[in-house]
Amino acid sequence: MKNNLWLEGLSDAVGFIGGALLGFWAGQMLGWDIFAKGYGNASMGGILLCGIGGGLGLQLARRWRARGTDSNKDQ
Repeated sequence: MKNNLWLEGLSDAVGFIGGALLGFWAGQMLGWDIFAKGYGNASMGGILLCGIGGGLGLQLARRWRARGTDSNKDQ
């Protein structure tokens, strides 16, 4: 069980960070800087893309983990 929790935490972290980085880079390509001074539209758009990317990355990691669990039940 301990190994399973380690895999769960690691895959969640990798999925979230990877998705947030993809959202950050997409924002940078659009010219939306999350670190801009103040909370302008471009800054808020960049923050939104980072949040959405992190959430989607986390969901993809959990689906990947669930798919692996389902294939193990068949054996």
